[in-house]
Amino acid sequence: MRPPDERCSVTWQAPSGAARSMVPAMELKQLSYFLAVSEAGSFSRAAAILAVTQPVLSRQVKLLETELGVELLYRNGRGTVPTEAGKLLEGFARTALGALDRARAEVSALRAAPQGRVVIAMPPSIGWLLTGPLVRSCRSALPNIRVHMVEGFSGHVAEWLSTGRIDIGIVYGALRRASLNTELLFTDDLALLGPAGNPAGLTGDTVPARKLAEIPLILPARPHGLRVMVDQVLDQLGVAPRVEFEVDAMPSTLGLVEEGVGYTVLTETAATQRIGAGRIRSWAIVEPVMTRQLMLATSTQRPMSVATRLVTRLIRQEAAAVFGKTPPVRQPRAASRG
Repeated sequence: MRPPDERCSVTWQAPSGAARSMVPAMELKQLSYFLAVSEAGSFSRAAAILAVTQPVLSRQVKLLETELGVELLYRNGRGTVPTEAGKLLEGFARTALGALDRARAEVSALRAAPQGRVVIAMPPSIGWLLTGPLVRSCRSALPNIRVHMVEGFSGHVAEWLSTGRIDIGIVYGALRRASLNTELLFTDDLALLGPAGNPAGLTGDTVPARKLAEIPLILPARPHGLRVMVDQVLDQLGVAPRVEFEVDAMPSTLGLVEEGVGYTVLTETAATQRIGAGRIRSWAIVEPVMTRQLMLATSTQRPMSVATRLVTRLIRQEAAAVFGKTPPVRQPRAASRG
């Protein structure tokens, strides 16, 4: 019998008909040592089984007897036998230690085959790329975990994490909140996305940030993180973006761009399919280059479950596969006037 963690303790309730007051807290180690002596029939044999010295064993049993105020073991010439109180305690000790063993076994089983529900939230610009691979990966590697996917802008995702509505958040930008842990998943440059017909007449494959003051833009409203970034960069240049429509829904924004209503600022990753099909054009923004960091976020306010920890590992793997590197950092492209 292996001695349990010395820091663990159990409070024993006296049985019906006995004293009703709670007995002082007994260490599980003491119960374990007492059972070992009772079963072995002597302190020397129990000490050998437990791999402890006999004085240590005797002292722990004596402490237990002192706490309970009764003699538990009777020493005779042939060894040791439990007293009436000792026989009574044996049943309770076996129940307590058995429950601990079952708890250890069940926790180990949970670690081997984790289960539960994990709620993940991410921006739409990433969700359409990452949701499919992540769900397929979870279904294959973690079949007993139910994954619930939610889309939301980064500010909403951070708030959901803080209030416990979700377990894992994927957000743009480094969130400086004591209630959140964040790590970098992906870094990408922002680009100007426009209609295939290019009504603004841009040339080359780059556009200086200052030019955004002249191009009709479709951007989300403040306090959306993307809008705040664009406003701040252009304010440092002494100009303001020419925002003609404020739309907070990315699919609607890209649809309007494709129809020729205006241009928008996003990562190329968000419009890969439309760009590849020639339905939207892309220009790298330079002078300065604007980048966005995609972060994996979890709450510091509650312990992370085994299921949540394993799903975060899959998110890192799938992000690396989708975006090509870990963390995938694109190099700034050379500037040319457009």
